[in-house]
Amino acid sequence: MSIPKILAFAGSSRRDSFNKKLVKIAAEGARLAGAEVTYLDFKDLPMPLFDEDLEAEQGIPENVKTFKALMKAHQGLLIACPEYNSSITPLLKNAIDWASRPEPGEPGLICFRDKVAVIMSTSPGALGGLRGLVHVRAILGNIGVLMLPNQKGIAKAQEAFDENGQLKDEQQQQEIHQLGNKLATVVAKLNN
Repeated sequence: MSIPKILAFAGSSRRDSFNKKLVKIAAEGARLAGAEVTYLDFKDLPMPLFDEDLEAEQGIPENVKTFKALMKAHQGLLIACPEYNSSITPLLKNAIDWASRPEPGEPGLICFRDKVAVIMSTSPGALGGLRGLVHVRAILGNIGVLMLPNQKGIAKAQEAFDENGQLKDEQQQQEIHQLGNKLATVVAKLNN
């Protein structure tokens, strides 16, 4: 059986992002299930705002090409999605929009076809970012990503993590580990 390859990232560039901490916990769960996980921090891969004029004049930016190559090289996506005003963050939507742009001779939406994803969120609010996950699920599902039903929102993010970036609540820690585990298991079965 081939080793599942999973790309893990958060839709945030903030240095101390709660969602970056969250996706790293899920990534740990995927690794424990036998997956090879690549963690991506968008702070290390800044992309301009999507602009068709910029694309027409200068081509696809190098950091977008790097992101697309990472997407194509992995079968699974672990995504922690901060909620901005009950929806997806501009950073995450921008990355999705850029990745959807085909290069010459490339099929449309190649970065998303046959991918499997699990999404999660954490937020200072009482719902843990769940409202934003609805939008992320719809966007990715509409462009060909197989969205697993498993998801989790962690409320009161400012109180949820310890100094090592782990969740203080052992049950929550296990639930987030399970998200990574589930993705790794499904990807392994689909690519067997």
